[in-house]
Amino acid sequence: MPNEQEKTSFKTTIGGQALIEGIMMLGPEKKAIVIRRPDGGLEETVEDRVLIKDKYPLLGLPCLRGVFNFGSSLANGMRALMYSAEFYPEDDEPEPPSKFELWLEEHLGSEKMASIFLTVVMVLAVAFSVGLFILLPTAAVGGIGAFFPLPMWLRNLLEGVARIVIFMAYLILCSQMKDMRRVFSYHGAEHKTIFCYEKGLPLTVENVRKQPRHHPRCGTSFLFVVIVVSILISSVVFSYIAVTNVWARMGLHLLMLPLVVAITYEINRYAGGHDNAVTRLMTAPGLWMQNWTTFEPDDSMIEVGIRSLELVRPAQQGKDDWNG
Repeated sequence: MPNEQEKTSFKTTIGGQALIEGIMMLGPEKKAIVIRRPDGGLEETVEDRVLIKDKYPLLGLPCLRGVFNFGSSLANGMRALMYSAEFYPEDDEPEPPSKFELWLEEHLGSEKMASIFLTVVMVLAVAFSVGLFILLPTAAVGGIGAFFPLPMWLRNLLEGVARIVIFMAYLILCSQMKDMRRVFSYHGAEHKTIFCYEKGLPLTVENVRKQPRHHPRCGTSFLFVVIVVSILISSVVFSYIAVTNVWARMGLHLLMLPLVVAITYEINRYAGGHDNAVTRLMTAPGLWMQNWTTFEPDDSMIEVGIRSLELVRPAQQGKDDWNG
């Protein structure tokens, strides 16, 4: 006969993101941001969520939903990260706004200016990621090919290996930064809290602390799967289309990116809702990668994780069930 824990265990659609001294949790109905203020108190912000598929049902269809959900998650994450940074300014005395900033605020208003700034930051972040993990490996291998002719299969292989090496090196370097280690510790608190909730245990610091910090449905692992899928798709495409020009290959990689994101989303969605040998194999690289993107949190971080999840937990039981 199954024990109580087995009866209540399930997979939740609730997910989160670590912030600067805080956590954002996204539930089926609400979004919550909880920040540990410098004075030790908790700053809580809760908003109702309107999902893209509810607003535009067409965008909830397979293959379309992945691209738009990724864009929405990126925008939400950037906005929350900037909000959390306001509580911990780098300088004690912030610089006065420039003439350009004053002009923008006067003509656009502070809300529109903030929206424009967020858009610019998001575009730059995407451009940086695409440039570092997609275009740089293509350019580097293309440079090698200019001196040493490479067969197409070897060129595809080297580009793929270069993407993975650059991505892992970037994560490892980030994990060594003091401020990032704290963010990654909050990431660990987020995972532990969700695990505790999924097991049907009371959300206490003691119960959460016992949970693993590696979660198979981690959003950060999504980026790793994006790289793997891009390697597979580009290998197939370039096997039929022998493109050797570096700029042409870069252009094709950019054109294939929406397809890569869409396929990756569906893979992650399937893996999140099933537990078998195939899905465990699919999530294994992401779990291994979390050795550098999550660290053990202290009790104050766990308290933030607990509070943020409590604020988004739906009133109707089962509404956040992954397979519901």
